[in-house]
Amino acid sequence: MKTLKFAPHLVPLVLSGEKTSTWRMFDEKDLQVDDGVSFIGGGKEFAQAVITSVREKRLGDITSEDEIQDGHERFSSDQERLETYKGY
Repeated sequence: MKTLKFAPHLVPLVLSGEKTSTWRMFDEKDLQVDDGVSFIGGGKEFAQAVITSVREKRLGDITSEDEIQDGHERFSSDQERLETYKGY
């Protein structure tokens, strides 16, 4: 089973169903539809899931509309989104 790590502050959002997608850079795991994944947060597994869809998009092409449609946590601006992902 493949693993995906989440920052600790995202774990409650995933568990509540508020966060239903994740954006990843450099997919070295070759994530595919129907892959089983283990979610890791704070160094331990907190959930398991099956990937239902995969989309590829350049970071600069992501919009606030994508956040709404994708069930992703929201950023206050494009700049905040970019700075967050630069940190990863």
